[in-house]
Amino acid sequence: MQHILPKGWPRPKGYSNGVIAEGKMFFLAGVVGWDEQEKFTSDDILDQFHQALLNIRSILDAGGSGPEHITRMTWYVTDMEGYRNRLAEFGAIYQKIIGKNFPVMACIGVSSLVERQAKIEIEVTALIP
Repeated sequence: MQHILPKGWPRPKGYSNGVIAEGKMFFLAGVVGWDEQEKFTSDDILDQFHQALLNIRSILDAGGSGPEHITRMTWYVTDMEGYRNRLAEFGAIYQKIIGKNFPVMACIGVSSLVERQAKIEIEVTALIP
């Protein structure tokens, strides 16, 4: 995987401007922060983010991939201010679970998600090496 940084641009924090990769593509549905029984154990966005990333790792593992092969993430967030106010905490959890792979990302504020209790939903595209 090759991360693209145009000449003269500052290095982005926590994501890549572009990624070039080869391999079989692996698309994950929107993943929320519920447990294996599809139950939310917290209404806190940070707790749900933590669980959503664990769920993403489980799906990647089941498909023969891993977090180092993620090429794209789209985050849908119902509490953008809560997200912005806790960026450092989000970053620490991300690095603990996903590691130092920073794919292309978008973070989009939304008014609600299909799962009413969900505060965050994450779509992922990865590769199967």
